[in-house]
Amino acid sequence: MLVRDAMTTVVLTVGPDHTLRQAASLMAARRVGAAVVYDPDAGGIGILTERDVLESVGRGQDPDAERTHAHTTGDVVFASPAWTLEEAARAMAHGGFRHLIVLDGGEPAGIVSVRDIIRCWVPARVPV
Repeated sequence: MLVRDAMTTVVLTVGPDHTLRQAASLMAARRVGAAVVYDPDAGGIGILTERDVLESVGRGQDPDAERTHAHTTGDVVFASPAWTLEEAARAMAHGGFRHLIVLDGGEPAGIVSVRDIIRCWVPARVPV
């Protein structure tokens, strides 16, 4: 199975000046664990994850004052829609992260998460 078969194609995108609270609220409303941060001034595409928000709050930072650009991972490992799920899982395990932005033609086409991969690898639970 390929990344294109497992990825979520509706991508939440936020700007670099959104507050962490705004980003977290959007992520919660969409029920996603990551958002693409588009920041043309800082190199283009980054990712903000629930872990980034949690670490900031854990350090006592104010989520209404902190901006996404200060917490975005800019050194992103991107996946291709043509990767196998094994390749995506290997990249996640090697990098220690749970989400990959999927680029197609240089543009974000989706996000694939550990949950997406597990959903594809493990059959749906059958009620007992």
